[in-house]
Amino acid sequence: MKKSNKTGIGNAIDRVEGHLKVMGKAKYASEYPIKNKVYGQGINSTIAKGTITSIDTSEAEKQEGVLKVITYKNAEKLKTFDEEMVSIATDTIAPVLQSNQVHYYGEYVGFVVAETFEQAQYAARLVKFEYEADPSAVIDFDKSRSKAYKPNEKSDYSRGNLDQGIAEADEVVEQTYITPIEHHHPMELHAAIVSWENGKVTAYASQQIVEDATIAISATFQIPTKDVRVVSAFVGGGFGSKLNLERHVIMATMASKMINRPVQVTVTRTQMFTNTGMRQLNEQKMKIGAKKDGTLTALSHETLSHTSTNQEFQEPCGMVSKMLYNVANATVKDRLIPMNLQTPFAMRAPGEATGSFALESAMDEMAWKLKMDPLEFRIKNDTQQDLHKNQPFSSRLLVECLRIGADKFGWKDRKDQPGTNQKGNWLIGYGVSAASRNSPYQKTYAKVILTLEDGKVMAKVQMDATDIGTGSYTIIAQTASEYLDIPVNQITVELGDSDFPVTPGSGGSWGAASFSNGVRSACENAIAKLKNNRNVAGDKEISVAKLMKMNKLKTFESEGMAEPSAEFKKHSVFSFGANFSEVWVDKDTGMYRIKRMVNVASAGKVLNPKTAYGQIIGGLTMGAGMVIAEQTKVEPNFGNFITRSFADYHVPVNLDMANIEVVFLPEEDKIANKMGIKGIGELGITSVAASISNAIFNATGKRMRELPITPEKLIEAGLEPGVMA
Repeated sequence: MKKSNKTGIGNAIDRVEGHLKVMGKAKYASEYPIKNKVYGQGINSTIAKGTITSIDTSEAEKQEGVLKVITYKNAEKLKTFDEEMVSIATDTIAPVLQSNQVHYYGEYVGFVVAETFEQAQYAARLVKFEYEADPSAVIDFDKSRSKAYKPNEKSDYSRGNLDQGIAEADEVVEQTYITPIEHHHPMELHAAIVSWENGKVTAYASQQIVEDATIAISATFQIPTKDVRVVSAFVGGGFGSKLNLERHVIMATMASKMINRPVQVTVTRTQMFTNTGMRQLNEQKMKIGAKKDGTLTALSHETLSHTSTNQEFQEPCGMVSKMLYNVANATVKDRLIPMNLQTPFAMRAPGEATGSFALESAMDEMAWKLKMDPLEFRIKNDTQQDLHKNQPFSSRLLVECLRIGADKFGWKDRKDQPGTNQKGNWLIGYGVSAASRNSPYQKTYAKVILTLEDGKVMAKVQMDATDIGTGSYTIIAQTASEYLDIPVNQITVELGDSDFPVTPGSGGSWGAASFSNGVRSACENAIAKLKNNRNVAGDKEISVAKLMKMNKLKTFESEGMAEPSAEFKKHSVFSFGANFSEVWVDKDTGMYRIKRMVNVASAGKVLNPKTAYGQIIGGLTMGAGMVIAEQTKVEPNFGNFITRSFADYHVPVNLDMANIEVVFLPEEDKIANKMGIKGIGELGITSVAASISNAIFNATGKRMRELPITPEKLIEAGLEPGVMA
């Protein structure tokens, strides 16, 4: 179909909801003007493991405005887990305040409801808990290695014969890489306003997946899903922390049922360290073997991490090692230590962000041992077959990403010998890394409502998809514009309401492909039905306005559904990329600056270059944060986090960031889906940390295998073997 509309897909238009945000008209979870609402405040435990022996609520209950103090003694009975160590998922139940047992420091042990936010916060501090602490609490990772276990049968993967591959190798690299606990910290605090009225729940909540939040609430309270409505029209960032339903929403729901009024709850920034998930510490042991000509012969990737003592989550760090390179002999193993910390969960590019640091650092180390260009080493071991799934890639332009990125970056100017590119007191280094991220595509429904007004068709798109700052509103509007062939300013998009058609929500890099194809289907169905009603040939070019007139309709509704094809299931569908970094290191102080970054991405059809660019920039920033400063430290005696605010949990600021160039390669991949869209939101963070640490080695001759890389670590580190002093 020939298109002339210049606001459809592929154009860098501004965000269609941007004016609502700058005018304060975009309603986030805690901003709905709900009448008669009250405020709730969660109370956190102050021990890592043990039993609540007594609770004194009397002082809190005396305070002005206090309506209810809820603890395990008077809480509503909820659905609890049927077995120990249940694997956490996006629709998992979230029981809270159900017993006197404490599993980690900061676990919710109470909830205060009052007329005002300030009254609730003050009264929460007056509730007195006494505990019997259990001295067997597991809060030290290094001292708890003996408790590690194998989560499930999929935790061990192998192909070929690793020992044989190592024996065939001319060179072997065997090193351990460590990434620390990190926290998501989206700009918008986790929040909800919940009403329980006549057995029906309405929750205005900051959630990434509306449908799964609905399921979690209904299952936790054992009520029908049709009696639960979740609204998440605007979400101020999530990075994975809002994929699943957290317990503050359940406490607010419980409180609303008990006092028969709407309850608003906001998780404080400090509570977001203990109550809304985290990326766990990962210790990754890498062992790779290669021939003198650079051919990989073996790869082993073993990860030791931790989960909570009552729920299980394993970050799949070895995923990239299973599929990125052509190596016949490979093993990947995952082990978990149950610890008295909160349950970790997915954080942007779970597995890839951390696993790629280990893999791409080890690849760089092998290239150094082989005296081979690290760029050429990666290219030599490229593959068009996913050896993990034993399937061909639907499209793989990794070599093109590396070649084009090298040209844009000026890789030819890189010095092979570390420490030899110097400007004044600065040592200058170049680093490279390859990136990959699975591009899932899930069944999605959408509705389009057409209205004929003064000869023009206005379209409204409805789906329960969410916009977590990524640009969903805009790309959905552009898709409707493209397939209805009307301008974007004639399209309204309504999202984030469980009353709308079901989508997989935002996360996992599936949003753009799933949402847009759902909208495409609804628009195509609308036009097909309108044509069919008037016996118009399917391939005849005719405007939707004329079709509405021919059908004598003022309004018309159509729904659509899109899902993966049989061909999709026969292929491995990924986005690929390459990262290049230039880092300057002060040779005396160890202070360093990231001067330049070049990112090249092959991610299928780019719906909007402006929003896609924003996604890559965000990913690069978070990747830089992994290297520069981000880490959460556990206090070893009591199990609380030492880092409890942005005063001590540091994230990158503008001054930390480099000059950035982003290149999107043209890519036609109709196996991925009919529109050829792939995920991009998590590709941007993948392997960024490795490109920076590799640049630091090229500058200084020092290998940094534990993140973050601080000046003191650099000063204390020694030169690698083979580096000239």
